[in-house]
Amino acid sequence: MSNETTVIDGVGPMPVHRPREVAELQEIVRRAKAEGQALFPMGGGTSLGLGNPPQRTGWAVDCRGLDSILDYPARDMTITVQAGVSIARIQETLAKENQRLPIDVPRPAEATVGGVVAANVSGPRRLGFGTLRDYVIGISAINDDGEEFKAGGRVVKNVAGYDICKLLVGSLGTLGIISQVTLKLRPLAEASELVLLPVSEGKLAEFLDRLHETRTRPVAVELVDAQWAGHANDNKEAWTILVGFEGSREAVEWQVKQLTDEWRGQGEVKSPGAEAARGLWDALIAPPRDDASCIFKANLLPSGLAHFCQEQRKAGAFAIRAHAASGIVWGYGKPGLTPTDASVMLNTWRQSAAQAQGRVIVAQCPSEWKASLSVWGPEADDAWLMREVKSKFDPRGMFNPGRFGGY
Repeated sequence: MSNETTVIDGVGPMPVHRPREVAELQEIVRRAKAEGQALFPMGGGTSLGLGNPPQRTGWAVDCRGLDSILDYPARDMTITVQAGVSIARIQETLAKENQRLPIDVPRPAEATVGGVVAANVSGPRRLGFGTLRDYVIGISAINDDGEEFKAGGRVVKNVAGYDICKLLVGSLGTLGIISQVTLKLRPLAEASELVLLPVSEGKLAEFLDRLHETRTRPVAVELVDAQWAGHANDNKEAWTILVGFEGSREAVEWQVKQLTDEWRGQGEVKSPGAEAARGLWDALIAPPRDDASCIFKANLLPSGLAHFCQEQRKAGAFAIRAHAASGIVWGYGKPGLTPTDASVMLNTWRQSAAQAQGRVIVAQCPSEWKASLSVWGPEADDAWLMREVKSKFDPRGMFNPGRFGGY
């Protein structure tokens, strides 16, 4: 253990442990158990603000020292890495073999695979390629006894045992400390394009419905309002739909032409070209805007997304962007919002989301606001099951206590 300390979501200071071997990580867990310490696993810190503040202090465990690429059989299109390897390093390694992990991760040079898996990070391409749960085929983690347990394997067709992989993805480090991950891969896309469709307020629902009927197969359908789009393009309409295509050059060119033909007579179509599209993709994947006072995330039925976004835009307190075909809406609070403002807006978001059978979480806000904001929202009907899972994996409440739904 170094002399370094850290504060996690306003709680601390806590001493920081930096294991460089799995055996060292196991020993840290055993010592924590013996001394009654809580453990807070960390990667690059890019999602450290997600969740409730810790219920108590303990030890922070920085897993970036576990940074080995253990196995990369490129012909099998899988890679096995330790939890501390950065997403950027993984992508650089894969690119040499014309492969990739098609998950959009902000700040990839800092984000680690363990942290990204624990937080279940995804982005615009989730529509066409799925989320991390679709790519994690093997996983290892350290339990509360300091023992390493494993699930899945290193081959795509491994179906043995319970699907613990999907259970650990998105668990926010509350069930154990991820030590190793095996991922399946995809080929690099030969071509990538974005088509921009400016949309007036009154046409939003109609235009989104039309995209459900397109003969094309987008990998992303993103919706941004004028507040958000101001830094990405010069559209003057209330909304912009960005439709992304990736694949072979021939297929992408055909789909861009096809969507343009389908849209003829409906409105303007902008095709910025490959170079400009790369900048737009980067803007869509980029970290949250630095000036956002808080960030809300809603998960809804896609059929209710247009009405929901229009209601929130009228309120004017948030810049809006959405993974439109997936039913996910992000709201970026304007600078200067107070905790009271945020609380009022959060209630408004949740009431509106309920009409589309959705839920809203607070994805980011100042630590001191979390005493008055319900980060995860009202308890879900299946909360009892989550508590049961937590009690089986972590009966002593060692791992990230209280951070995920109070568990």
